[in-house]
Amino acid sequence: MSLRVALIGCGLIGQKRLNLLPPGSVTMACDTVLDRAKKIAAQSPGCIATESFEQAVSSPNVDVVMIATINSALAPVALAAVKAGKHILVEKPAAISVKELDELEAAAKKSGSLVRVGYNHRYHPAALKAVELFRSGALGPMMFLRGRYGHGGRLGYEKEWRADKKISGGGELIDQGVHLIDLAGIFLGDFTSVEGHATTYFWKMPVDDNAFLSLRNASGNTAWLHVSCSEWKNLFSLEIYGRDAKLHWEGLGGSYGLEKLTYYKMLPQMGPPETTAWEFPRGDESWKIEMAEFFDDIKLKRPPVPGLKEAKAALAVVEKIYAASGK
Repeated sequence: MSLRVALIGCGLIGQKRLNLLPPGSVTMACDTVLDRAKKIAAQSPGCIATESFEQAVSSPNVDVVMIATINSALAPVALAAVKAGKHILVEKPAAISVKELDELEAAAKKSGSLVRVGYNHRYHPAALKAVELFRSGALGPMMFLRGRYGHGGRLGYEKEWRADKKISGGGELIDQGVHLIDLAGIFLGDFTSVEGHATTYFWKMPVDDNAFLSLRNASGNTAWLHVSCSEWKNLFSLEIYGRDAKLHWEGLGGSYGLEKLTYYKMLPQMGPPETTAWEFPRGDESWKIEMAEFFDDIKLKRPPVPGLKEAKAALAVVEKIYAASGK
């Protein structure tokens, strides 16, 4: 029997998930705006629409819960789902505090529920190729990493839910910044030193619109990261430096520009490096790959990666930066 899915949050992400699932597999659609839930339900035969996440996660006709809500609701909904024995895929950052993730982790261990956290950037084609090269030793010993990620907002951005800390947990750092922190951890591991600050330069809102981070692992390798929602031309750039070579991932497709990965191999005589580039013009299949991995997790009964461990690592960095910045 195929897995039966409840979608909690029926906005753009919920619609995207629905489009990637087998027809008829969504049995519950839940949203605080019932009409959005009804719209999703109408596209999946036999699907029930509801405003109650408690009803959705406790339904005997649900095996898996996919959660895409405002940040403050992620952990409460996820906690209810794992207590009901469901496996869950919850969007990043999965919570607004490490404490919430600790509670969720304890409940998941008790119920046996598997929890995958939606850091879909790991499944972009440039990311998959970069990890392949990194694990093959093509970079040599790691030195440091530099990442930038930002967008320019939009009219009224300071009035949206992301600008309300009680709902969002913070600003740009907890929004896009956690993606960079998560990606940096793949190449550098756990960060034992966290420095930096979050600040508000442009938008008239109480949360941060820019954050600057210097993270170091136990060996002293550094991730130098900047995230911004005053980046007037949407930007994604991740540079990974080894002693033998460098990787540069730029673009995410769409408004962020063509996704591309360039490998710069240092030659014995140094000088201009040997250069190989891969371009990925066919679009982003990261959501599709992520969901396939999640269903394999369930089938194989394996711990999801990224899961709660990775989510806690990213959110712990966010908490330290916010505490240091008075945010």
